[in-house]
Amino acid sequence: MRLSRYFLPVIKETPSDAAIASHRLMLRAGMIKQAAAGIYSWLPLGFRVLRTLERIVHEEQQKAGHIPMLMPTLQPADLWRESGRFDAYGDELLRIRDRHDRDMLYGPTNEEMITDIFRAHVGSYRELPLTLYHIQWKFRDEVRPRFGVMRGREFYMKDGYTFDLTRDDAIHAYNRHMLSYLRTYERMGLKAIPMRADSGPIGGDDTHEFLVLAETGESEVFYDRAILDLRFGDRPVDFDDRAGCQAIVDEWTAPYARTDETHDADRFAQIPADRQMTSRGIEVGQIFYFGTKYSEPMGATVSTAEGAQVPVHMGSHGIGVSRLVGAIIEASHDDKGIIWPEGVTPFHCGIVNLRQGDGDCDTACARIEGELAARGLEALYDDREERAGAKFATMDLIGLPWRITVGPRGLKDGKVELTARRTGDTEEMSVAAAIDRVAQIYGV
Repeated sequence: MRLSRYFLPVIKETPSDAAIASHRLMLRAGMIKQAAAGIYSWLPLGFRVLRTLERIVHEEQQKAGHIPMLMPTLQPADLWRESGRFDAYGDELLRIRDRHDRDMLYGPTNEEMITDIFRAHVGSYRELPLTLYHIQWKFRDEVRPRFGVMRGREFYMKDGYTFDLTRDDAIHAYNRHMLSYLRTYERMGLKAIPMRADSGPIGGDDTHEFLVLAETGESEVFYDRAILDLRFGDRPVDFDDRAGCQAIVDEWTAPYARTDETHDADRFAQIPADRQMTSRGIEVGQIFYFGTKYSEPMGATVSTAEGAQVPVHMGSHGIGVSRLVGAIIEASHDDKGIIWPEGVTPFHCGIVNLRQGDGDCDTACARIEGELAARGLEALYDDREERAGAKFATMDLIGLPWRITVGPRGLKDGKVELTARRTGDTEEMSVAAAIDRVAQIYGV
């Protein structure tokens, strides 16, 4: 993609109303534009990242055997009256009426709707277990939206729902989600810690939040430093192996890690003093097991092998996809701008032409762009008539992890520069070697 043909409305000044780094940098890098309080348009660069995260979530969910679908953003209020949440949810629920004077709502979550789908189509234990999920825009009417996409009113979320015959089956589904989430976050370059948490308005006794440590996090967290040494890595996972899944969950939940709502000071004090850590964290996902909280009042039952009708055991499992964009930036930036991990970068590499219009420079840049594209890698080629400093500043701001700089002086010796955004380390090499190095980094 040539920057001269792209829509990248970067802002030089720091927005005065942006209180945290991710909000400032997303505005400055031309990723989002505020439409109303807590509601944003996703501009091309931000949209690319959002779609990348969505793709990773889809891939990991389907590896775990979960089935994608799509539910509407508007829901009939009668379903929420059945569960008892229409009045209980509070002012964050945006209630509206259609032209026929029917009560509707803009969904903040989909427990009622998925339960209604289940009860209409599933009637036997032979059709279980079942996990359905979707990625959809949602709305919560926050009284004070702030921090950009981190606490907006409209947000993009993956929410999945499990249906099982027994509690033991449902706990296995819970474990399956914990493992798939750990894999998802690591692919995004994040260290997300599962922490025992409060269930809030979703309900249920078993729930973990996944939090990314960051100074700007809204939650105070307490944890054993030993959990920072855990890595999921590329270990194979059999999601049908209950004992194997439980063993990995036990490994990740054995070290103490809790949010302030569930913090146990006595248990925390038993950890060796040099491992007692407190910090702040950004929630990027949460998993719940809540049993028959929704299936009982809504009549979502199945027949057992003995012919009895029993309510199904359910769970709800969410990942804040749009919030993740902000969380990644909070965890990975410096005073120059964003630093994207390779797994989520909007473009794999930036190309800077130091002398646009010079035949040799133009030819070399076009070659790099074309050969990377032939290997399935997308480059953002800054072909603007701008001074070098402005081009470097733009690349640093938008945070592409690798940059190839092409200038007439280096080309005389057959060299270009390859720079790592995270470290600033620069190495001179041939055009072919730079292309090969970038391809090697991305495994192609």
